[in-house]
Amino acid sequence: MHIMTNFNGLRLALAATCFCGLQVMAPASALALSTTAQGETGGSKPSSGVMQAFEGPQVPATGSAQAPVAAPAAPAAGQPTAAATDTIQADIIRDMTTLPEPVKKMRAALIEAAASGDIERLKPLTNPGPNQTQVMDYQGDDPVGALKNFSGDPDGQEILAIVMDLLSASAVRLEAGQPEEVYVWPYFAGKSISALTPPERVELLRIVTAGDMIGMEENDAYNFYRIGLSPDGQWKFFTGGD
Repeated sequence: MHIMTNFNGLRLALAATCFCGLQVMAPASALALSTTAQGETGGSKPSSGVMQAFEGPQVPATGSAQAPVAAPAAPAAGQPTAAATDTIQADIIRDMTTLPEPVKKMRAALIEAAASGDIERLKPLTNPGPNQTQVMDYQGDDPVGALKNFSGDPDGQEILAIVMDLLSASAVRLEAGQPEEVYVWPYFAGKSISALTPPERVELLRIVTAGDMIGMEENDAYNFYRIGLSPDGQWKFFTGGD
C-alpha cells in the first residue's frame, strides 16, 4: 500500500509538471504561429499597375540574345533590308529599360496615344514632313488617315489595339551600326518562325491567330504588322508583309 501511494504521488507530480510545461509552451507556439501568419500576409507587395500588365510576360531566355533573321522576300517601302542569309544576327531586346532613351520615349508616347482610343493622337508622332512615318505603301501626307483606313472599325481603334499588342512584345535591333539601324516590334520580324521556342510561339499567338501562324510557317517568316523606331526616336514605319 505504501508503495502504491508513492507511485500515485509520482504520477500526479509528473502530470502537474507536463501541464505546467504546456502552459509555458502554449504562448510561445501561439506567438510563432502569429508571426508566421503576419509574415505571409503583411509582406506582400501591391501590383505595380497597368504598365506592368501591359509589358506582358518575359519569355525565358534560350541561351542567347541573338537569333537568325528571317530573310524577307520583298520588303515593303520603309522596311530595313537585309541580305538573304541565315547567318545574319539580330539583337533581341526583352528588357525595355535597356533601349536608347529616345527610343524608350517614343515607345511610351505611342503606347499612351494608342491607349487613349483617339487615333488623332498619333499624328504628332508621325514626324510630318519629308521623313514622315511610312505606313505600308501609302505615299500621301496623312499617315494617320492611312492607318485609320486599315482598321476594321471607322474610328481606327482596332489599329490602336494592334499598336499596343506589337509594342507589348520584345523588340529586335536590325542593321546595328548602319545608317538604316532600326528597332522593330515585335521581334518576330527578325527571327525565323521555325526557330521559335514554345513560349515564344505562345507570345506570337497573343498577336496573331493560329491560322496566321500556319501561313507564316509556310514561308518561315513573320508577315503581320510591325513598328520601326530609329535610334534617335523617330517613328520610321508601320508596315507588314514578309
